[in-house]
Amino acid sequence: MRILIAPDKFAGTLSALEAAQAVADGWHRTDPSAHTELLPLSDGGPGFVEVLHTALGGKVHRTEVTGPLGTPVTAEYLLHDDTAYVESAQACGLHLVPAEDRDPGRTTTHGVGELVAHAVRAGARTVVVGLGGSSTNDAGAGLLAALGATPADHLSHGGGPLADQVDGIDLEAARRTLAGVRVIAATDVDNPLLGIHGASAVFGPQKGADPDQVQRLDAALTAFADRVDPEGTTRDTSGAGAAGGLGFALLLLGGTVESGISRVLDSVHLAEHLAEADLVITGEGSFDSQSLRGKLPHGVAQAANKHGVPCIVTAGAVKVGRAEAAAAGITETYSLVESAGSVEAAMARSADELRALAADIARRWSK
Repeated sequence: MRILIAPDKFAGTLSALEAAQAVADGWHRTDPSAHTELLPLSDGGPGFVEVLHTALGGKVHRTEVTGPLGTPVTAEYLLHDDTAYVESAQACGLHLVPAEDRDPGRTTTHGVGELVAHAVRAGARTVVVGLGGSSTNDAGAGLLAALGATPADHLSHGGGPLADQVDGIDLEAARRTLAGVRVIAATDVDNPLLGIHGASAVFGPQKGADPDQVQRLDAALTAFADRVDPEGTTRDTSGAGAAGGLGFALLLLGGTVESGISRVLDSVHLAEHLAEADLVITGEGSFDSQSLRGKLPHGVAQAANKHGVPCIVTAGAVKVGRAEAAAAGITETYSLVESAGSVEAAMARSADELRALAADIARRWSK
């Protein structure tokens, strides 16, 4: 068999490459003669720069920027010809915030703006910002401040302070910083900024917000949007709520929204790999309803279907029913939590459990 192994990261445990290698190793335990091709992927979140650098080449630039809690972090972006690929999670990712310090009311996207500005100074005329895996819920206010928006102090300290009624928010300097630059928000979700499907309600709990804080953050982002988007045309745009509203800020600066997974799949020439495959295995940490709203497994499954190739999803946890998965073009789903027996075991022994699961899948498919 010719098996294409094309997973995302398993957040908190395995990188996309580590996950792909574990699946390949496990498969070969059962079927040593199988041809496995590893194609680690990203949908705009962590791994975005690494995956695209592998696919495209170019030069990786490393610089120090402001992290989500205001302390310096080292982050990278890729410059390929005159296009820069910025991975927002490198500057404001949830993995940069210890569990006990997670508070989306104070984490900032300021460092993402610094990365974008650095890329423009390096010669980028197109900047693609991969959105996903963030710790933030500030509607991109920190990014706006880093690019020149004022008052910078009000904008740079997370979503909570945006509830304060501050007059005179001015985005013109930020827009001048990006004059002549095409900005693309590469997002893995299609959520608007506000409301029950917005940044605070859907993603705030993942970043440490309790129900009361979710309500306060949504109110704060509403107050901010009322000042910078008074006609309300941007806040409801699909993808505006990505990365805690970072998509909203990029749209305010004239950016457009693009599917992060489509950008990556085109860059790695997934169609060419599928043309040679008998089976594709993809996966991520948690396969849930959000996975079917533009995340990587859904994108891979849609592409596989076009080529008539069965698609299997392996995930840390599977929270999508078989009928719903089948409707999305997914042949089978497998859960590490189920095979390992508990969340704790799946997290503690992710690579080993994924190898064992892949060996079991191979027994079913290699007959």
